[in-house]
Amino acid sequence: MTEHDAEGKALDLRLMRVISKSVEVLYASLEDAIKSYGLSMETFRILEFLYSKGAHTIQKISETFSIPNGSITYVVDKLEKKGLVERLPCPGDRRKINVALTGEGRRYFDNIFPQHVQTISDNLSFASDEEKLELIKVLKKIGYGIKNREGNANHDGGN
Repeated sequence: MTEHDAEGKALDLRLMRVISKSVEVLYASLEDAIKSYGLSMETFRILEFLYSKGAHTIQKISETFSIPNGSITYVVDKLEKKGLVERLPCPGDRRKINVALTGEGRRYFDNIFPQHVQTISDNLSFASDEEKLELIKVLKKIGYGIKNREGNANHDGGN
């Protein structure tokens, strides 16, 4: 390994640590804010999903967040008891049930979501808009590169 290769690998390790620590700190801050609303991160994510995407089946919610159906059902039961969500028949398939925000659930989220967005904005305010755009570009480039490489490896039989 050349000195240049070693320096590049050391830089890669440093970048990975910085990304990891930044995400850890960002999510800890968001989790603290979410707890201040009286919600767990899991419950908030489900409510936000229903708020932004509309009614979905428990199976779809489960798949979206990689949370077992039983856990989602438990959370939905609790949210239903609080009057924040309701179960509705799924049009075209009587075997499936959609979960949707109630009017009360929508009003509740209308109140807390702007606070959540403000927390995110406050946390990211240390970077300029140009820096944010560049970071988005670079992170997408890395993510797509990894996906494409893995996709090609899978098509080559892993060789």
